[in-house]
Amino acid sequence: MTAVTAPGISTTASTLRRLYFVRFAFAIVWALVAFTTAEHLGPLAATLFVLYPLFDVAAAVVDARASRATGSPTLLYVNVAVSLLAAVGLAFACASGIPAVLRVWGAWAVVAGLVQLIVGVTRRGMGGQWPMIISGGISVLAGGSFIAGASADDPVLTSAIGYAIPGAIFFLISAIRLGRAAKAD
Repeated sequence: MTAVTAPGISTTASTLRRLYFVRFAFAIVWALVAFTTAEHLGPLAATLFVLYPLFDVAAAVVDARASRATGSPTLLYVNVAVSLLAAVGLAFACASGIPAVLRVWGAWAVVAGLVQLIVGVTRRGMGGQWPMIISGGISVLAGGSFIAGASADDPVLTSAIGYAIPGAIFFLISAIRLGRAAKAD
């Protein structure tokens, strides 16, 4: 599919490209640090689990500002609200244990994944969005598995942490693919 080069598309694509590279780096570093704390839900692990959706809030705000020229950022503001609620929910869930964290993390992954999928579909003409569409769909499925995994005899955080790595890779692929649209005038 050829990227559309309407006015505003190249500016939005350029901003999204930089944002996606930052999101890739953040998710990889977050996952590496989080894996070192995965054995129990201590203060560092709790902080990391609250931090991830807060970073998503910041990224959605940047995305929404960049997207004003090319479409309605309404769903991105929905993502801001959902991620803020997730961060607050995770702060409370961390006091209740790993099953509660997995349930909140899973619910957030489902809703944020749906938003990502829909936003990606609406941006298809920009180019570089198939990785975002696929990632959104995977997020929905992964979220369901986190919720189900919370009921296991001995639930673990590693699956929720591992969820960040494929997401990071999809952001990297999308950033690379947005290069063409970002250069178009």
